[in-house]
Amino acid sequence: MKTIHRLVAVGLVLSASAASAADAWPSKPITMVVPTAPAGSTDIMARLVGEPLQRALGQPVVVDNKPGASGNIGTEFVARAAPDGYTLLMQYSGYHVGNPSLYPNIKWSPTKDFVPVAMVMRAPHVVAVSGKLPVKSMKELIEYGGRKEGGLFYASSGNGSIQHIAGELLSRQAKQAMTHVPYKGSGPAINDLISGNVDMFITTPPSVIGHFAGGRIKPLAYTGSKRHPSMPDVPTSAEAGLPGYEVESWFAVFAPAKTPPEVVNRLSAELRKIVESEAFRKKVDEQGAFATYMGSATLAKFVDQELATWSKVIKSADIKPD
Repeated sequence: MKTIHRLVAVGLVLSASAASAADAWPSKPITMVVPTAPAGSTDIMARLVGEPLQRALGQPVVVDNKPGASGNIGTEFVARAAPDGYTLLMQYSGYHVGNPSLYPNIKWSPTKDFVPVAMVMRAPHVVAVSGKLPVKSMKELIEYGGRKEGGLFYASSGNGSIQHIAGELLSRQAKQAMTHVPYKGSGPAINDLISGNVDMFITTPPSVIGHFAGGRIKPLAYTGSKRHPSMPDVPTSAEAGLPGYEVESWFAVFAPAKTPPEVVNRLSAELRKIVESEAFRKKVDEQGAFATYMGSATLAKFVDQELATWSKVIKSADIKPD
Protein backbone atom coordinates (compact mmCIF):
# COMPACT_ATOMS: atom_id res chain seq x y z
CA MET A 1 0.00 0.00 0.00
CA LYS A 2 2.86 2.35 0.82
CA THR A 3 4.24 1.87 -2.70
CA ILE A 4 0.85 2.66 -4.21
CA HIS A 5 0.55 5.75 -2.05
CA ARG A 6 4.01 6.91 -3.13
CA LEU A 7 3.11 6.45 -6.83
CA VAL A 8 -0.12 8.36 -6.37
CA ALA A 9 1.77 11.12 -4.58
CA VAL A 10 4.38 11.30 -7.33
CA GLY A 11 1.63 11.45 -9.93
CA LEU A 12 -0.08 14.30 -8.12
CA VAL A 13 3.20 16.19 -7.85
CA LEU A 14 3.92 15.76 -11.57
CA SER A 15 0.39 16.84 -12.48
CA ALA A 16 0.70 19.87 -10.24
CA SER A 17 4.07 20.73 -11.80
CA ALA A 18 2.65 20.47 -15.32
CA ALA A 19 -0.32 22.64 -14.39
CA SER A 20 1.99 25.15 -12.73
CA ALA A 21 4.21 25.29 -15.86
CA ALA A 22 1.16 25.85 -18.06
CA ASP A 23 -0.13 28.56 -15.70
CA ALA A 24 3.26 30.28 -15.76
CA TRP A 25 3.41 30.33 -19.56
CA PRO A 26 4.71 32.49 -21.07
CA SER A 27 7.64 33.44 -18.89
CA LYS A 28 10.11 34.22 -21.69
CA PRO A 29 10.14 35.38 -25.35
CA ILE A 30 8.28 33.37 -27.96
CA THR A 31 9.77 32.66 -31.39
CA MET A 32 7.46 32.59 -34.40
CA VAL A 33 9.25 30.83 -37.24
CA VAL A 34 8.47 31.86 -40.82
CA PRO A 35 9.62 29.25 -43.38
CA THR A 36 10.15 31.90 -46.07
CA ALA A 37 12.38 34.90 -46.68
CA PRO A 38 11.30 38.33 -45.37
CA ALA A 39 8.76 40.49 -47.25
CA GLY A 40 6.47 37.68 -48.43
CA SER A 41 2.86 37.22 -47.31
CA THR A 42 3.78 34.66 -44.61
CA ASP A 43 6.33 37.06 -43.16
CA ILE A 44 3.91 39.98 -43.32
CA MET A 45 1.23 37.96 -41.55
CA ALA A 46 3.63 36.84 -38.80
CA ARG A 47 4.49 40.45 -38.08
CA LEU A 48 0.87 41.64 -38.20
CA VAL A 49 -0.04 38.93 -35.69
CA GLY A 50 3.14 39.11 -33.62
CA GLU A 51 2.81 42.72 -32.50
CA PRO A 52 -0.65 42.45 -30.87
CA LEU A 53 0.12 38.93 -29.61
CA GLN A 54 3.12 40.09 -27.63
CA ARG A 55 1.01 42.83 -26.04
CA ALA A 56 -1.62 40.25 -25.08
CA LEU A 57 0.90 37.78 -23.64
CA GLY A 58 3.27 40.25 -22.04
CA GLN A 59 6.32 38.68 -23.69
CA PRO A 60 8.23 39.51 -26.91
CA VAL A 61 7.20 37.57 -30.02
CA VAL A 62 10.28 37.31 -32.22
CA VAL A 63 9.82 36.56 -35.93
CA ASP A 64 12.57 34.23 -37.18
CA ASN A 65 12.81 33.68 -40.96
CA LYS A 66 14.14 30.26 -41.92
CA PRO A 67 13.72 30.01 -45.71
CA GLY A 68 14.82 27.24 -48.02
CA ALA A 69 13.88 23.85 -49.45
CA SER A 70 10.37 25.04 -50.34
CA GLY A 71 9.53 25.76 -46.73
CA ASN A 72 10.77 22.43 -45.44
CA ILE A 73 13.73 23.85 -43.48
CA GLY A 74 11.67 26.16 -41.28
CA THR A 75 8.78 23.72 -40.97
CA GLU A 76 11.04 20.85 -39.88
CA PHE A 77 12.78 23.13 -37.39
CA VAL A 78 9.49 23.75 -35.58
CA ALA A 79 8.46 20.09 -35.85
CA ARG A 80 11.62 19.19 -33.90
CA ALA A 81 11.38 22.05 -31.40
CA ALA A 82 10.48 21.53 -27.74
CA PRO A 83 6.68 21.38 -27.34
CA ASP A 84 6.63 24.05 -24.66
CA GLY A 85 4.78 26.87 -26.43
CA TYR A 86 7.90 28.96 -27.02
CA THR A 87 8.42 27.98 -30.68
CA LEU A 88 5.54 28.50 -33.09
CA LEU A 89 5.16 28.25 -36.87
CA MET A 90 3.40 30.79 -39.06
CA GLN A 91 2.59 28.43 -41.89
CA TYR A 92 1.63 28.95 -45.52
CA SER A 93 -0.92 26.45 -46.81
CA GLY A 94 1.08 25.61 -49.93
CA TYR A 95 3.82 24.14 -47.78
CA HIS A 96 1.60 22.47 -45.20
CA VAL A 97 -0.80 20.69 -47.55
CA GLY A 98 1.13 20.70 -50.82
CA ASN A 99 4.61 19.55 -49.80
CA PRO A 100 3.51 16.14 -48.44
CA SER A 101 2.32 15.14 -51.93
CA LEU A 102 5.26 16.70 -53.75
CA TYR A 103 8.01 15.52 -51.42
CA PRO A 104 7.18 12.03 -50.10
CA ASN A 105 10.49 11.90 -48.22
CA ILE A 106 10.14 15.11 -46.19
CA LYS A 107 11.12 14.72 -42.55
CA TRP A 108 7.95 16.17 -41.03
CA SER A 109 4.26 15.31 -41.03
CA PRO A 110 1.57 18.01 -41.23
CA THR A 111 -0.66 16.04 -38.86
CA LYS A 112 1.65 13.99 -36.62
CA ASP A 113 4.31 16.62 -35.90
CA PHE A 114 2.06 19.65 -35.34
CA VAL A 115 -0.96 20.73 -33.36
CA PRO A 116 -3.07 23.42 -35.07
CA VAL A 117 -3.47 26.62 -33.08
CA ALA A 118 -5.50 28.94 -35.31
CA MET A 119 -6.02 30.14 -38.86
CA VAL A 120 -5.55 33.89 -39.19
CA MET A 121 -5.96 34.76 -42.88
CA ARG A 122 -7.30 33.49 -46.19
CA ALA A 123 -6.25 35.05 -49.48
CA PRO A 124 -7.10 34.45 -53.12
CA HIS A 125 -4.13 35.14 -55.39
CA VAL A 126 -3.46 37.90 -57.85
CA VAL A 127 -1.89 37.34 -61.27
CA ALA A 128 0.84 39.97 -61.15
CA VAL A 129 3.23 40.83 -63.97
CA SER A 130 6.32 42.96 -64.26
CA GLY A 131 5.63 46.61 -65.01
CA LYS A 132 8.11 46.24 -67.86
CA LEU A 133 5.77 43.92 -69.78
CA PRO A 134 3.77 45.58 -72.62
CA VAL A 135 0.46 44.07 -71.48
CA LYS A 136 -2.63 45.37 -69.67
CA SER A 137 -4.88 42.30 -69.50
CA MET A 138 -4.78 38.51 -69.21
CA LYS A 139 -5.68 38.24 -72.89
CA GLU A 140 -2.71 40.41 -73.84
CA LEU A 141 -0.44 38.47 -71.45
CA ILE A 142 -1.29 35.13 -73.02
CA GLU A 143 -0.86 36.56 -76.52
CA TYR A 144 2.49 38.04 -75.48
CA GLY A 145 3.59 34.70 -74.04
CA GLY A 146 2.74 33.01 -77.31
CA ARG A 147 5.01 35.41 -79.20
CA LYS A 148 7.85 35.55 -76.71
CA GLU A 149 10.78 33.25 -77.35
CA GLY A 150 10.81 30.68 -74.57
CA GLY A 151 7.33 31.68 -73.41
CA LEU A 152 6.46 33.24 -70.07
CA PHE A 153 8.69 32.79 -67.02
CA TYR A 154 6.76 32.72 -63.77
CA ALA A 155 8.12 32.98 -60.23
CA SER A 156 7.13 31.13 -57.07
CA SER A 157 8.29 31.07 -53.46
CA GLY A 158 9.55 27.53 -53.98
CA ASN A 159 8.91 24.19 -55.64
CA GLY A 160 5.54 22.83 -54.61
CA SER A 161 4.18 26.14 -53.34
CA ILE A 162 0.63 27.00 -54.35
CA GLN A 163 2.22 29.72 -56.50
CA HIS A 164 4.01 26.94 -58.40
CA ILE A 165 0.79 24.93 -58.69
CA ALA A 166 -1.15 28.05 -59.76
CA GLY A 167 1.36 28.65 -62.57
CA GLU A 168 1.06 25.08 -63.80
CA LEU A 169 -2.73 25.28 -63.74
CA LEU A 170 -2.65 28.56 -65.67
CA SER A 171 -0.26 27.03 -68.20
CA ARG A 172 -2.70 24.18 -68.79
CA GLN A 173 -5.77 26.40 -68.98
CA ALA A 174 -4.07 28.82 -71.37
CA LYS A 175 -2.67 25.86 -73.34
CA GLN A 176 0.72 27.51 -73.34
CA ALA A 177 4.08 26.29 -72.06
CA MET A 178 5.50 28.38 -69.23
CA THR A 179 8.78 28.11 -67.32
CA HIS A 180 8.77 27.88 -63.52
CA VAL A 181 11.44 29.83 -61.61
CA PRO A 182 11.45 28.95 -57.87
CA TYR A 183 12.83 31.28 -55.19
CA LYS A 184 13.45 31.02 -51.44
CA GLY A 185 10.36 33.02 -50.61
CA SER A 186 8.29 35.83 -52.13
CA GLY A 187 10.75 38.64 -51.35
CA PRO A 188 13.45 37.55 -53.82
CA ALA A 189 10.78 36.65 -56.39
CA ILE A 190 9.28 40.13 -56.18
CA ASN A 191 12.68 41.77 -56.68
CA ASP A 192 13.20 39.83 -59.90
CA LEU A 193 9.63 40.52 -61.03
CA ILE A 194 10.16 44.26 -60.62
CA SER A 195 13.46 44.11 -62.51
CA GLY A 196 11.86 42.09 -65.31
CA ASN A 197 13.97 38.96 -64.83
CA VAL A 198 10.70 37.02 -64.59
CA ASP A 199 7.41 37.91 -66.25
CA MET A 200 4.75 36.80 -63.81
CA PHE A 201 4.10 35.96 -60.16
CA ILE A 202 0.77 34.47 -59.06
CA THR A 203 0.71 35.15 -55.35
CA THR A 204 -1.32 36.41 -52.43
CA PRO A 205 -1.78 40.20 -52.57
CA PRO A 206 -0.03 41.28 -49.32
CA SER A 207 3.45 40.79 -50.75
CA VAL A 208 2.83 42.75 -53.98
CA ILE A 209 -0.04 45.19 -53.41
CA GLY A 210 2.32 47.96 -52.29
CA HIS A 211 3.94 48.01 -55.74
CA PHE A 212 0.74 48.41 -57.76
CA ALA A 213 0.35 52.19 -57.37
CA GLY A 214 3.81 52.93 -58.76
CA GLY A 215 3.32 50.57 -61.70
CA ARG A 216 6.40 48.48 -60.94
CA ILE A 217 4.06 45.49 -60.77
CA LYS A 218 0.74 45.23 -62.61
CA PRO A 219 -2.22 43.17 -61.34
CA LEU A 220 -4.13 41.50 -64.17
CA ALA A 221 -6.58 39.23 -62.36
CA TYR A 222 -7.77 38.32 -58.86
CA THR A 223 -8.33 34.60 -58.38
CA GLY A 224 -11.32 34.93 -56.03
CA SER A 225 -14.99 34.56 -56.90
CA LYS A 226 -15.51 38.33 -56.54
CA ARG A 227 -13.37 41.46 -56.66
CA HIS A 228 -11.62 42.60 -53.50
CA PRO A 229 -12.59 46.05 -52.10
CA SER A 230 -8.94 47.10 -51.90
CA MET A 231 -8.45 46.35 -55.63
CA PRO A 232 -11.80 47.31 -57.20
CA ASP A 233 -10.30 47.77 -60.68
CA VAL A 234 -8.69 44.32 -60.80
CA PRO A 235 -11.03 41.85 -62.54
CA THR A 236 -11.65 38.34 -61.25
CA SER A 237 -10.18 35.47 -63.22
CA ALA A 238 -13.60 34.78 -64.75
CA GLU A 239 -13.99 38.42 -65.79
CA ALA A 240 -10.47 38.30 -67.25
CA GLY A 241 -11.34 35.33 -69.47
CA LEU A 242 -10.28 32.43 -67.22
CA PRO A 243 -13.52 30.95 -65.85
CA GLY A 244 -12.94 28.43 -63.06
CA TYR A 245 -9.41 29.61 -62.36
CA GLU A 246 -9.71 30.20 -58.61
CA VAL A 247 -6.72 29.79 -56.30
CA GLU A 248 -6.68 30.54 -52.58
CA SER A 249 -4.08 30.25 -49.82
CA TRP A 250 -4.49 30.36 -46.08
CA PHE A 251 -2.11 31.17 -43.25
CA ALA A 252 -2.23 29.60 -39.81
CA VAL A 253 -0.25 29.22 -36.60
CA PHE A 254 0.91 25.75 -35.58
CA ALA A 255 2.84 24.45 -32.56
CA PRO A 256 4.94 21.29 -32.18
CA ALA A 257 2.93 18.17 -31.37
CA LYS A 258 2.44 17.52 -27.63
CA THR A 259 2.40 21.22 -26.78
CA PRO A 260 0.24 21.44 -23.61
CA PRO A 261 -3.46 21.88 -24.45
CA GLU A 262 -3.65 24.77 -21.96
CA VAL A 263 -1.01 26.66 -23.94
CA VAL A 264 -2.66 25.91 -27.30
CA ASN A 265 -6.03 27.03 -25.97
CA ARG A 266 -4.59 30.27 -24.58
CA LEU A 267 -2.83 31.02 -27.86
CA SER A 268 -5.93 30.22 -29.88
CA ALA A 269 -8.09 32.44 -27.69
CA GLU A 270 -5.69 35.39 -27.95
CA LEU A 271 -5.39 34.94 -31.71
CA ARG A 272 -9.16 34.94 -32.03
CA LYS A 273 -9.36 38.31 -30.28
CA ILE A 274 -6.68 39.67 -32.62
CA VAL A 275 -8.12 38.30 -35.87
CA GLU A 276 -11.66 39.42 -35.05
CA SER A 277 -10.58 42.92 -34.02
CA GLU A 278 -11.48 45.83 -36.26
CA ALA A 279 -7.86 47.03 -36.37
CA PHE A 280 -6.54 43.68 -37.62
CA ARG A 281 -9.37 43.21 -40.12
CA LYS A 282 -8.69 46.65 -41.58
CA LYS A 283 -4.96 45.94 -41.94
CA VAL A 284 -5.61 42.63 -43.70
CA ASP A 285 -8.25 44.21 -45.97
CA GLU A 286 -5.67 46.78 -47.02
CA GLN A 287 -3.42 43.88 -48.01
CA GLY A 288 -6.05 42.47 -50.37
CA ALA A 289 -6.88 39.46 -48.19
CA PHE A 290 -9.43 38.40 -45.58
CA ALA A 291 -8.93 38.11 -41.80
CA THR A 292 -10.28 34.64 -40.98
CA TYR A 293 -10.22 32.89 -37.64
CA MET A 294 -10.48 29.12 -37.31
CA GLY A 295 -9.92 27.38 -33.98
CA SER A 296 -7.68 24.41 -33.28
CA ALA A 297 -10.17 21.55 -33.65
CA THR A 298 -11.83 23.00 -36.74
CA LEU A 299 -8.46 23.76 -38.32
CA ALA A 300 -7.32 20.16 -37.74
CA LYS A 301 -10.31 18.86 -39.74
CA PHE A 302 -9.77 21.52 -42.40
CA VAL A 303 -6.11 20.50 -42.82
CA ASP A 304 -7.20 16.89 -43.42
CA GLN A 305 -9.61 18.08 -46.13
CA GLU A 306 -6.99 20.31 -47.72
CA LEU A 307 -4.42 17.50 -47.80
CA ALA A 308 -6.86 15.35 -49.77
CA THR A 309 -7.85 18.21 -52.09
CA TRP A 310 -4.34 19.32 -53.00
CA SER A 311 -3.13 15.75 -53.38
CA LYS A 312 -5.74 15.30 -56.11
CA VAL A 313 -4.86 18.62 -57.75
CA ILE A 314 -1.14 17.84 -57.78
CA LYS A 315 -1.63 14.33 -59.16
CA SER A 316 -4.20 15.32 -61.79
CA ALA A 317 -2.01 18.17 -63.04
CA ASP A 318 1.07 15.91 -62.85
CA ILE A 319 2.99 18.60 -60.96
CA LYS A 320 6.53 17.64 -60.03
CA PRO A 321 9.15 19.55 -58.03
CA ASP A 322 11.66 21.00 -60.53
